[in-house]
Amino acid sequence: MGVTTDIFRYTCVVKDVGMLKYLSMFLLIFGLINFYVFLRGWQVLPAKGLLRPSYAAAYWLVALAFIWGRLLEGRAPSAVTDAFTWAGSFWIAALLYLFIALVAVDALRVANHFLPFFPAAVTGNPARARQVAACAILAATATTIVCGYVNARHPRVRELEIAVDKRAGGVKSLDIAMVSDIHLGTIIGRARLAGVVDQINALEPDIVLMPGDVVDGEIGAVARAGMGEEFRRIRAKYGVFASTGNHEYIGGVDEASAYLTAHGVTMLRDEVAEVADAFSVIGREDRSKLRRDGRRKELAELAGAANRDLPVILLDHQPFDLGEAAQEGIDLQLSGHTHYGQLWPVNYVVEAIYELAWGYKRVGATHYYVSNGVGTWGPPVRVGNRPEIVHIKLRFN
Repeated sequence: MGVTTDIFRYTCVVKDVGMLKYLSMFLLIFGLINFYVFLRGWQVLPAKGLLRPSYAAAYWLVALAFIWGRLLEGRAPSAVTDAFTWAGSFWIAALLYLFIALVAVDALRVANHFLPFFPAAVTGNPARARQVAACAILAATATTIVCGYVNARHPRVRELEIAVDKRAGGVKSLDIAMVSDIHLGTIIGRARLAGVVDQINALEPDIVLMPGDVVDGEIGAVARAGMGEEFRRIRAKYGVFASTGNHEYIGGVDEASAYLTAHGVTMLRDEVAEVADAFSVIGREDRSKLRRDGRRKELAELAGAANRDLPVILLDHQPFDLGEAAQEGIDLQLSGHTHYGQLWPVNYVVEAIYELAWGYKRVGATHYYVSNGVGTWGPPVRVGNRPEIVHIKLRFN
């Protein structure tokens, strides 16, 4: 889910000294929010007895589960590490909604202090009121997580028709299945990928394009489950093309690219592929490469290597600097990365960061689509948006 969630994965694989300051700030905020939620729960429980110690042990076990799961899965993967990762992933979503609810309750308490409006049922028995409020918050949070989990497991197909004012050899139209941000790994496993492949094949696309974050992190979990075999099932006349995303860089971009290539995916890493003498596909390295060795190819250099008399499609994972594509005569740019926040209300943060956080936009002759992704990062939960496979019908004049 873009900048708001990528940091969690960096807690496990820090390969960039420049990220340490960013990571430290995140861990401080994450810790403070956890402590605030923990403290508010502690205050509800009776001071005597075993409830408070039991609560404390269970709370911090779950709160730290994701970090421990990710740290250990690369070294000693097992059912235990998978359980930690799953529990911690759900906790990330629960923490967000518990925090929002508790802040709202505390805001009401502050307002009531200055302008009393709580009914006697609340003021007459504060301990009972706290317990009722806690139960209501827990029930609402649990309901949100369950609904979000079901939503995340049912991608929709989003249809889009685009006219490009160019000839494409003898090709009159091109059916594209765009699939971004699958995040294959412990959470998004082979069964989920098989379902996505079935949906892709049902569209009977000419080509499948994947603009990054195919893999969530280290390739180990993907290879152990044989997930690459699912890519071999994809039926598309011109094949499957992908660019790298930031998560390929987090887990090992060379290993991930080699694995995907070995299973029928054409990885374009600052490369141009001309397809059927009809159109070109450019795949840019993710911006994460800038932190690795300081350079990825300029779009002008890549576009210059393409035949711009033919339609040109660009895969660029993170939707920054959209104006570059229009300057270089790109006909269609496909991006992902943002997840459109994945969890409401994070979408408002994402909208403030990106010129186009989700959906379609046109600038001059250049068309853009930023997908919110078919998978999830961290919590296997989506609230406020649905995962998608984008079926784009390009018409050439």
